[in-house]
Amino acid sequence: MASSSRVLLRNSLKQNQSPFLVSPVLVRLRKAVKFPVAALSEDLLRDPSLVPSEKPVKFRVRAVVTVRNKIKEGFKETLVKHFDALTDNIGQNIVLELISTEIDPKTKAAKKSNEAVLKDWSKKINVKAERVNYTAEYMVDSNFGEPGAITVSNKHQQEFFLECITIEGFATGPVHFPCNSWVQARKDHPGKRPYLPGDTPAGLRFLREKELRNLRGDGKGVRNLSDRIYDFDTYNDLGNPDRAPEFARPTIGGSEQYPYPRRCRTGRLPSDTDMFAESRLEKPNPMYVPRDERFEESKQNTFSVKRLKAVLHNLIPGLKASISADNQDFNDFSDVDGLYSKGLLIQLGLQDDVLKKLPLPNVVSKIQESSQGLLKYDTPKIISKDKFAWLRDDEFARQAIAGVNPIGIERLQVFPPVSKLDPQIYGPQESALKEEHILNQLNGMTVQQAIDENKLFIIDYHDVYLPFLERINALDGRKAYATRTIFFLTPLDTLKPVAIELSLPPAGPSSRSKRVVTPAIDATTNWMWQLAKAHVCANDAGVHQLYNHWLRTHACMEPFILAAHRQMSAMHPIFKLLDPHMRYTLEINALARQSLINADGIIENCFTPGRYAMEISSAFYKNYWRFDMDTLPADLIRRGMAEPDPSQPHGLKLVFEDYPYAADGLLIWSAIENWVRTYVNHYYPHSSLIINDKELQAWYSESINVGHADRSHESWWPTLNNSENLVTVLTTLIWLASAQHAALNFGQYPYGGYVPNRPPLMRRLIPDESDPEYASFIADPQKYFLNALPSLLQASKYMAVVDTLSTHSPDEEYLGERQQPSIWSGDAEIVEAFYEFSAEMRRIEKVIDGRNRDKKLRNRCGAGVLPYELLAPSSEPGVTCRGVPNSVST
Repeated sequence: MASSSRVLLRNSLKQNQSPFLVSPVLVRLRKAVKFPVAALSEDLLRDPSLVPSEKPVKFRVRAVVTVRNKIKEGFKETLVKHFDALTDNIGQNIVLELISTEIDPKTKAAKKSNEAVLKDWSKKINVKAERVNYTAEYMVDSNFGEPGAITVSNKHQQEFFLECITIEGFATGPVHFPCNSWVQARKDHPGKRPYLPGDTPAGLRFLREKELRNLRGDGKGVRNLSDRIYDFDTYNDLGNPDRAPEFARPTIGGSEQYPYPRRCRTGRLPSDTDMFAESRLEKPNPMYVPRDERFEESKQNTFSVKRLKAVLHNLIPGLKASISADNQDFNDFSDVDGLYSKGLLIQLGLQDDVLKKLPLPNVVSKIQESSQGLLKYDTPKIISKDKFAWLRDDEFARQAIAGVNPIGIERLQVFPPVSKLDPQIYGPQESALKEEHILNQLNGMTVQQAIDENKLFIIDYHDVYLPFLERINALDGRKAYATRTIFFLTPLDTLKPVAIELSLPPAGPSSRSKRVVTPAIDATTNWMWQLAKAHVCANDAGVHQLYNHWLRTHACMEPFILAAHRQMSAMHPIFKLLDPHMRYTLEINALARQSLINADGIIENCFTPGRYAMEISSAFYKNYWRFDMDTLPADLIRRGMAEPDPSQPHGLKLVFEDYPYAADGLLIWSAIENWVRTYVNHYYPHSSLIINDKELQAWYSESINVGHADRSHESWWPTLNNSENLVTVLTTLIWLASAQHAALNFGQYPYGGYVPNRPPLMRRLIPDESDPEYASFIADPQKYFLNALPSLLQASKYMAVVDTLSTHSPDEEYLGERQQPSIWSGDAEIVEAFYEFSAEMRRIEKVIDGRNRDKKLRNRCGAGVLPYELLAPSSEPGVTCRGVPNSVST
C-alpha cells in the first residue's frame, strides 16, 4: 500500500498536478528559501504579483467530507442518530466554512467563504459502510486565495468522527485536509473548531492561537468526556481513602519526598476523607482523557474482549476462595500446566459451583458458550518449544539480554560490588560476594582478568529494594530479598549465572543479613539455586514494570504529549512528526491509573512491592531516571554494554555482539535518527529558526518545567538551541514510544505467562537449616518452591493482565507506517524521506529474521531457544511476541 501511494505521488509531482498541495505558491517559496513558511514575512505572502488584477468573479467549489461510521452502535446511539437525521432537514445540521490563507485588505481579517451545509445526511443514515462521503458546496470569489482552514460546526445531538475533507474546484487542484478527529455537538462545545493543515499564512494565525487556547483550558472544573482540554496534575488519584484508611496512598509528584512526572488533569472533586486526594472513578466508568485521545472502535473492542477474559479469570479463583478456605496454591507443576490444557473451570472442578454463584445470566451464558475460549490460557511461548527451558541456567541468563527486561544488566567494573546506601541506616556497604564464590566458574581466569576482558556482568537490585524490604516483608504474603546476580560471558557469547547475593535489612549486629547462593552441586543446593533465581526474577519483574516499562515509556512520555497539544498547533511540522507516536498513550495511562497502579490494583496485588509500588517508582524517578540517558547509545555506554567507536556503523561497539536487544535496537535507533535528522534539517536549516520558534520552545519548556517540574532543575536536560539537540530529543521520544516500549511490553505474556519462569512476586524466603520451614523444604522441595510462587488467584490475575498488555489490536500502526502520509504531500523531500524510512524498517525486519536463523548466534537460535523478535517491526494482531507500534498504546 505504501509503495503504490508513493508512485502515485511521484507521478502527480512529475506532472505538476499535486492533488494534496495546500498551496503551490507557498511550496514554491519553501523550495526557494529552504525554511518553514511560518517564518515568511507577511510581505512575501501578500506579494502584489500573487494577487489577481482582474475583477473577481464567482465560481463554485465542492467539499467532499469523509465520515467514519461506528462498527457497532448501542440502541441509544441509533435512536439519537435517527433523531439527528430528522432535525437535519430543519436546520439542525453540520455546517462548514472555508477560511483563506490570505488577509482581506479591508477588514484585516482572514477571508471567509459562505457557510455550507453537508448534503444528504438524512438519506445516508442507514448506509452500513465503514466510511461515508458527504458533500457541501460553496460560491467563492476568484480572489479568495487558497483554502487554509475549515471550521466545522455540529448542530446534531451526537458527535461524529471526521476522517478527512477534500476541497475540489480551485485552479490549483484538490486540497486535502486530514482530520482524524471527533467533532462534538455544538450543545457540548458551542465554539467552532478549525482544522489547520500546513503552515500559518497570515490569514490563519488568529485561528491557530485560538485553537491552542481552547486546548489548554483554564485549569478549572471537572472535565467532561467530550472535552478536548489538555492540562497537568499530580498522581493524587491512586488511593481511595473513602473506601477504607488502608487504601489511602500518598500523592506521587509535586514533593521532594515523592517526585514524579505529571499526568493529565481530570479535575474530579476531592475525596470525602482527604481534601488533597482526588475522588476515585472505578470501572466501568470511563476515565477522562481529551476526546481525540480515546481508543478507536477496533482498539476498544480488542480491549473489551480481553477485559472480559481478565474478569472471568479473576472471578473464578475469588469464588473458589469463598467456597473453600484453601489458598489455592499450586501443588505440583501439572496444576500450572492445567491452566493451558484444561482451562480454569475444569482445573478447579468448579463448572457447576461457579455458574450457580454468578449473578448475571448473560455472563453465565457467555461462560457456557465459550468457556474453553475465555477460561483457558494460551500456551506461553517460553514453554512452547521446550517445556523445561526455564529451568536451565543458560536460559535464565539469556533472558537477561533477550527477554522482557533486557536493560537491567550492566558490565561489572568493580568486584565485589559496593552499595551506595547510608551504612548508618542500611548496614555495611560491603557485599558478601567473595572471589572464592565465583573463581571456579571463570574458565581459569582470575576475577580481575575477567573484569579487564569484559567477561563479568551484573544485575544489581540491592540499593533499589533494600530501603523498602522491611515494609515489604511485613506485608501479608510477601517475602523478598534485595538481589545481585553475577554472570560470566562464555567463549560462545552466552552468559551463565555464577553467583546470586540475597540481602535482607540488618536486624542486629549478629544477624545474617546477606547470603550468597551458587550453582548447584547436589539435590538440596539445586532447589535452593532455583529459589534464588526465582527471587531474582521477582526483583527483576518489579524493576521492569515500575521503572523501565511504566515510568520510562508511559509516565515520562505523558508530559511531552500534553505539552505538545497545548503549545504546538496541529499545523506545526514537529507536531506532525510526533503525532503518530502519541496515539492512545493518554488513554492507556488513564486506564492504568484506574486499575493497574492504583491502591489494590493489579500491580499492588501481583508484584513484590505491594502497596509501596508507586513509592518505589517515585524513588526510581528521583535517583535513576535521566532523560539524556534514555537514548539507546547513552544507555548502552552508561551500563558498560558498549563503547564509543566511530569506525562502527552506529558509532558503537558492543562488548559482545550477540546481545539481541542492543544489536537489533541499534538498527532501529539509527533509522529513526536518520529520518528525524532529515526532517529537522528540512524545516530548520539554521539554528536560529529553532531558537526563534516560539511554539517549539514553549513545548519543550513546558514539558520540562511543568510536566517534569520535580526534575526540571537538573543540568542534564538538553538545550534546544541547535539541530543536533533537537534531533536527539525527538529521536529519544520516538524511540521510547515505539521500539523501547515494544521491547519491554510485548514479551510480557510470552515470557511471564508461565509464572514459574518469571514470578512477579515471591511468598517465601530460602530456609536455613535452623528455620522451622527447612523440614518441609527437604521433605517436598517442589511443593515448597511452588508455594513460594504467587497463589493461583495472584497468578491468574497477573496472567490475564499481561495477556491483555501483550496483545496487538487490529488497528495497530507500526513503525514506518502512517495513516495519513498525505500531510506532507506539499513537501516532496519529506515524503521521499518517510518512504525511505518505511523501506528501512522492512530491510531491518529481514536482517532480524536472518539473525534469528544464524546458528552462531546462540542467544536467539538453537534447540528450544526463542528467536528474538520483540524488535521485528511488523506483527499480526494478537499476542505475537513481535511488532513495534508507533506509540505506547498498551
